[in-house]
Amino acid sequence: MKENRSTRIFYGWWIVVAAFLNLFFAVGIIFYGFPVFYPAFVESLGFARAQVTQGFLLGFLIVGLPFGFVAGALIDRIGSRWIILAGAGLIGLSLFLMGFMTRFWEYELLCIAEVLGYALAGPIANQVLIAQWFRIQRGRAMGFAYLGLGFGGVVSPLLVSRLIRTFGWRHALETVGMLILIVLFPVGILLTRSAPSEMGLLPDGDSKNDLADDKVTAGAATSSGVAAAARTPNFWLILAGSTLVVGAIGAVIQHFILFLRDQGYSPTAASRFSTVLLASSLGGRVLVGYLADRFSKKDIMALFYLLIGLTIPILYISRLPSATWFFALAFGFAMGADYMLIPLVTAECFGTAALGKILALIIMGYSLGQWAAPWMAGRLFDSYHSYDLAWKILAGASLLGAAAIYRVSAGVGKG
Repeated sequence: MKENRSTRIFYGWWIVVAAFLNLFFAVGIIFYGFPVFYPAFVESLGFARAQVTQGFLLGFLIVGLPFGFVAGALIDRIGSRWIILAGAGLIGLSLFLMGFMTRFWEYELLCIAEVLGYALAGPIANQVLIAQWFRIQRGRAMGFAYLGLGFGGVVSPLLVSRLIRTFGWRHALETVGMLILIVLFPVGILLTRSAPSEMGLLPDGDSKNDLADDKVTAGAATSSGVAAAARTPNFWLILAGSTLVVGAIGAVIQHFILFLRDQGYSPTAASRFSTVLLASSLGGRVLVGYLADRFSKKDIMALFYLLIGLTIPILYISRLPSATWFFALAFGFAMGADYMLIPLVTAECFGTAALGKILALIIMGYSLGQWAAPWMAGRLFDSYHSYDLAWKILAGASLLGAAAIYRVSAGVGKG
C-alpha cells in the first residue's frame, strides 16, 4: 500500500488542478476581467460609473451574504462538486445573456445571478474542497490552487480586451460565458470529486486511525470555537482590517481601467497596465509565503497592507506613464498579501478546529467591503467627476486596516 502510494500521483493533486481552474474562471475572470467591459457599458448603454458596480453590490447584498452563510450547509449535504457546478452554470449563463442586454434592470438581474454563481463556485467551495482532500499538505495545496485566481487576473484583462476589439463587447461576453461553461462543466463532472472517500481514498494517504483522531479533535472544538472567537478583539481586528483593505483593493481594481481611460490612455494600454499590476501580485504572493514562514504572519500582513495605503496616492500623478508603471508594479506586489495571509493569521490566532466556520464569517465581512467600496468610488466619481476623493478615502482605509492587523495578538490559538 505504501509502495503504491509512493509511485502514483495522489488524486488530490488533480483536485488542486480542478480548483485552480475554478478559481481562474469563476473568480479571476469575473473579478479582474469583467471591469474591462465597463467602458463599453458606459459608452454604449449610458450607464453611470456607480451603476456598473452597483449590480454586483446588489447581488452581494441580496444573494451573496445569505448564500455565503448557507453554502457550508449545502456543501456538507451534497458536496462541493455539485455546488461548484451549479455556480459555474450560473456564471457562464449570466455572462452569455449579458451579450443581449439593453436596459439597466437586465444588467442588475444578471449581476445578481452572477454573484450567486460566484458565491457557489468561488472561494468557499474550493477551500472546503481542498480541505477535504488534504490535511498535512493543505497549505501547499491551497497555495497552488489560488495561483489560479492570480493567473486569471493576469490573463483575463488582455483576453477580454482582445475579444472586445475582435468581436465587439456583446460577442465578447457571449464568448467568455460559453468558455466558462465549456471548461468548468467537464472539469466538474469528469475530474472533481467532493471527498477522497468517494474514491476509496484518505486525505494525504493518512491512516484511518490518524484520520479518526483528526475528526474527533475537530468535532470537540468546533461547537464552541466560533462563539469563543467572536468574543475576542482579534476576531474583530482581523475582520475590520481585511474588510477595509480588501475593499480598497477591490475599488482600485474595479475602477482602474476606467480611471486610466480618463487619464488619456488607450483601451489596450489600460488593459496592459492592469495585466502588469496583476502579474506583479504573483511575485508578491510568492514572497509573502516565504516571509510568513520566517516572521510574524500578522506583522507581514500589516506591512503589506501599509504598502497598499502608501501606493494609492501615486494615482494622483498617473498621467505620467512612469508613475503608472511604478504604481502597477508596487500596488500589485503589495496586493499579493490580499487573501493569502487572512487564513494563516486567523489560524495562528484561533487554531484550526473551527477555522472553516470562522473564515466563512470573515469572508462574508470582507466580501461586503470588496463590493461596497467599488460602488462608493463610482458614486463619488458621478458626484464630483473625479476619483480624487475616492483615492484619499481608500488610502486612509488601507492605513487603518494595516493598523488593525498590527494590533492583533497572534500566536494564542492551538491547532
